[in-house]
Amino acid sequence: MSDDQERQTKRQEAMEWVGKAYQLHMKNEVEKAIALYTKSIEICPTPEAYTFRGWARSFEKDYAAAIEDCHRAIDLDPEFGNPYNDIGAYYVEQHEPDEAIPWLHMALKAKRYESYCFPHFNLGRVFEAKGQLEKALEHFHKALEENPRYALAAKAVERVKGKLAAKNPETIS
Repeated sequence: MSDDQERQTKRQEAMEWVGKAYQLHMKNEVEKAIALYTKSIEICPTPEAYTFRGWARSFEKDYAAAIEDCHRAIDLDPEFGNPYNDIGAYYVEQHEPDEAIPWLHMALKAKRYESYCFPHFNLGRVFEAKGQLEKALEHFHKALEENPRYALAAKAVERVKGKLAAKNPETIS
């Protein structure tokens, strides 16, 4: 077996463990999920395993470890958008919106990313928290453009429109 074939085989096995970990994660079996993400990383470090392990760690409010995992994911694949968004989201959760902004912008520039609605939504959260409601509304609308079924973004649009209307009833359409 060539080195390339061996790497491919290990990566495939590692990603199978990521899939199993993700299933546990979605059942809220976070500790077990973290163990399987870690097993995946031991077989073959991938940006996906690091990012998802970080996400699982965030469920335990271990944001420092989650951010560290995201940095490892970025080191492996700087074009993978998920870890940038996740770092931004973890800063939002820690009430550090200014720290979140550059990471969320990097997520929007990432070439390998399927869910640009998330960094737009998180930027909306940042600007809403900062009282910049027009900017928040803009990003919540962009999140909905990316994913028209994104219910949290739709609710956020209505919430921010309500806040803007309360401030100045003539400006809301």
